Amino acid sequence: MPLTDKPGASEEMISVLIGRWAVASAPKLMRTLLGSCVGVVLYDRLGKIGGMAHIVLPSSRGSTDQPGKYADTAIPGLIEEMERTAGRKLRTRLSAKIFGGASMFQGGASIDIGRSNQTAVEQILADLGVAVIARDMGGETGRRLTFSTVTGIVAVRIPGGADYEL
Repeated sequence: MPLTDKPGASEEMISVLIGRWAVASAPKLMRTLLGSCVGVVLYDRLGKIGGMAHIVLPSSRGSTDQPGKYADTAIPGLIEEMERTAGRKLRTRLSAKIFGGASMFQGGASIDIGRSNQTAVEQILADLGVAVIARDMGGETGRRLTFSTVTGIVAVRIPGGADYEL
């Protein structure tokens, strides 16, 4: 049965805002809208605990005021919160799916931000030993993600384009 972006009777929808992350146990849905930002979805299929981060920039450069905004602080922070929620270490059980990093802007320094975000996210996940099992990156349009903590499936909607699941 395909995942819909409408919560069922037992599924609460959690919106993940730009520069933030969220963690939840099943049954919950998480949603975010991406452009050049990168969405990182982490999932422990055994414990049915998931997390989603909406990453804006690759590096915090030492800033600690908005840890969800940066790849180098959001991903470790997301993992720590998932482990607190689970009450145990999860890193070896987590899988990742990554999305976004579109080229949304023409000209200027912004043109490479999507690619820079993607590169940073992939490197950080590799350094932390978290396998990326699916990716939908790049392009020139945004994506809306809906993630099910029950199944681990991420439904992707591209405005004016196809809907699909990863």
